[in-house]
Amino acid sequence: MVKNRANSEKFNVVIIAQSGRLSYEAVIFVTTFRRHNPDFEGKLFVAEPQPGDKWHGDPRIHNPDIRAILENHGAEIIPFDSLHFGQNYANGNKIEALKALPKGEPFVFFDTDTLITGDLQKVPFDFNNPCASMKRTNTWPQIELYGPGYGQIWKSLYDKFGLDFETSLDLSQPDEYWQRYMYFNAGWFFYRCPHEFGKWFTEYAVAIRDDRPEELVCQELDPWLDQVALPLVIHKLGGGRQTIPAGLLDGSVSCHYRLLPLLYARESNAVVAELEEAIAHNKIKKVIKAYEPIRKLVYQKKGHKVRGMFDQNNLPRKEQFMRNQIKKVKLWLR
Repeated sequence: MVKNRANSEKFNVVIIAQSGRLSYEAVIFVTTFRRHNPDFEGKLFVAEPQPGDKWHGDPRIHNPDIRAILENHGAEIIPFDSLHFGQNYANGNKIEALKALPKGEPFVFFDTDTLITGDLQKVPFDFNNPCASMKRTNTWPQIELYGPGYGQIWKSLYDKFGLDFETSLDLSQPDEYWQRYMYFNAGWFFYRCPHEFGKWFTEYAVAIRDDRPEELVCQELDPWLDQVALPLVIHKLGGGRQTIPAGLLDGSVSCHYRLLPLLYARESNAVVAELEEAIAHNKIKKVIKAYEPIRKLVYQKKGHKVRGMFDQNNLPRKEQFMRNQIKKVKLWLR
C-alpha cells in the first residue's frame, strides 16, 4: 500500500534540455526534484532535441559533466527529432518531445525553468482530465482597435478544428474579458498518454502556424503558438480549467520562475532558499558556475541585491518595470 499519496497512479515527469541555458536550468530542476521526491515511483525524463534539418547546429547537451549530474539524479536523457519546429521556434520542443515518452503512461510536463518545492505524488492529478498552468496574463491575443475581439478570434480557432466553442467559456466572466476564454501558460500540463496529447498538439500548432484563420491575420504567434494551441488540445481531450486543486503546482509544490533575476525579484524566501541549497554542493557548483546568471546571482549572492530592490509583498504591477530596474544595475542576466 502506498502511503501519503493523493493519487496511487504512477506517472512520469518530463522537461526539455539542450545546449546553453536549458542545460543549466535542467540541473536546477533535477536537484530540486530529487530533494522533494526521493522515492518518486515514475520516471524522470530529460528530453533532448537531436541535430537535423530544423537546427542550425547541434542542439544536444555538450557538457559531459552536466549530463552526469542529470543522470546521477535519476534522470533518463531521451532523444527526440524536430520534424516541425526546431531552431525557428524552440517552444515547439515541448510539443515534439512528447512522442519520445512511453506510450500510454501518464505524464506531467514542466518547463525547465521550474523549481520543484514539494512532493509531486501528493498532487491529485486527474490524468483523464488534462489541464495546464493558470499562472498566466492576457498575453494573447492582442486586440486591435478595429479588429476582431476575443470572442471572434478564439471562436475561429475552435471552428477550424471542429471543437465546441461555447462549452469552453467561463460564463462567470464578462463577454470580451480575456479570462472568459480558456487560456493557459504552457509551463506545465499533464494527460494520460503523451502520444495522444502530442498528436493533437502537433496537429493544431502546425495548422495554426501554416494556415491561420483570417481573424488571426494581425496576431503574433511567436512565441505564443504553443499557448494558442494548448487550450484547444485540452478541450479536445475533455479537460479544462483547474482540474487539480489550486495552490499546488505554481504554489507549494512547484515554482515556474522563468528567469533567475525574476526569481530573486519576486518569489518567496522559501523559494530562494530552495534554489541556493539545492545547488550548493561543490560537485554541482564547479560545473554550473560556468553559467554567468547562476555564478553571479546565486554563488556571488548578487541575486540578493536584486531582491532588495523590490517589496515581495507589494510588487510592481507590470513585469516590464521590474525588468527595467534590474537592467539599470546590470543584473538582468539570462
